[in-house]
Amino acid sequence: MKHAGHDALTAQEPLLAERRKQRLTERSRGVFYFRAKAFLHFHENAAGLFADVRLDKDVTRSPVDSAAQHARLLNIAREHLAAARQPRT
Repeated sequence: MKHAGHDALTAQEPLLAERRKQRLTERSRGVFYFRAKAFLHFHENAAGLFADVRLDKDVTRSPVDSAAQHARLLNIAREHLAAARQPRT
């Protein structure tokens, strides 16, 4: 599965804008890092657009073609980032 191209990312600009609000580092368009590790990037194929999100050591691939799928991805990322930013005891 190839990385998402310019047109696919342009269609997802609202989703990308939400990612930028979470203080992630966008090293190249649509490729986000958290604490110097790849956190989120996008792929496309004939089935649609997918997001790969690194949650600890696992990578979760989720479709992001609909508003509901966008919301699910935002929630997954938001929850993970909130937990990761909590001080460790």
